Amino acid sequence: MQRLLYSSLIFLLMACAAAPSPVSKINGISYVANRIAVDSTHIQPVININANSAAIMPFGFIRNINDPEIIYNSDRQWYGETKAGAKQYISELNRAGLSIMLKPQIWIWRGEFTGTLVMNNEEDWEALEKSYANFILDYADLAQEMQVQIFCIGTELELFIKNRPQFWFSLIKDIRNVYKGKLTYAANWDEFWRTPFWDELDYIGIDAYFPVSNMQTPTVKDCIKGWASEKVKLANFSKQWTKPILFTEFGYRSVDYTAKEPWKYDRSMTSINLEGQSNATEALFQSVWDEPWFAGGYIWKWFVAHDEVGGPENNQFTPQNKPVEALIAKYYSK
Repeated sequence: MQRLLYSSLIFLLMACAAAPSPVSKINGISYVANRIAVDSTHIQPVININANSAAIMPFGFIRNINDPEIIYNSDRQWYGETKAGAKQYISELNRAGLSIMLKPQIWIWRGEFTGTLVMNNEEDWEALEKSYANFILDYADLAQEMQVQIFCIGTELELFIKNRPQFWFSLIKDIRNVYKGKLTYAANWDEFWRTPFWDELDYIGIDAYFPVSNMQTPTVKDCIKGWASEKVKLANFSKQWTKPILFTEFGYRSVDYTAKEPWKYDRSMTSINLEGQSNATEALFQSVWDEPWFAGGYIWKWFVAHDEVGGPENNQFTPQNKPVEALIAKYYSK
């Protein structure tokens, strides 16, 4: 009997040792670059919503959809969009205890969608590849120097990837030689199915603007219903690649029909609907945040000067100074 109890105890201890420890979710914000350096007064509002991570987003600029040259780290950019600014932001956020995803992004003149970036001939494709590699490897150096936890190798570049897949496989190898942390790519919500290189990365990154409700003021219940089929697909996709899914961006504008086409940014959309924004956000938290395949995400978007942005008359994505800010703080506190 004593031997049986001893054996049972050993088995129990071994089982406990083998059980995986709970992994904290990434409760993140997308920290928008500003003209100025940041200090603790800019970061305290981030702490107040219980965020534990921030996406830092320096920018490179392209003149038009067919131009291969990426201009970055120039005197004409805002401080936060440059390498020096990104480094300063990372330092201050680290000092406050936040982890970092460094997410260099491309801006095409007049805000054209980066997913349609395409070259007209082989010479321009090769020039784009060289320019993009210089851009992204420069920031991979920074990510390694600052010991950043996650590095995002690109954002919503579907046609670039579709037309030049071998470049991307080679680029990932070059990044791995420079940067030793975790890698992801920020695929658009309708693009990630076709992204070919998830096996080479650590997270499946998705800008999660899934349409989940057609209601003018979406209810939590209706949005949860809309998430039901997406959850099954995401869970299966995570299992297929044996990778966790990270929402590299998520969020909703405070407008009517906010969950119908969440990616939409149209200046003709002048309504203000704070309830719809809150309901859609709560449904996302209730639907995916506790799923084992889900690593967390970064709310789109959070501005440096907290007291000067958002508010009840603002119909943009930011949750700042709106009812949804308290909702995010509640879920992030878990």
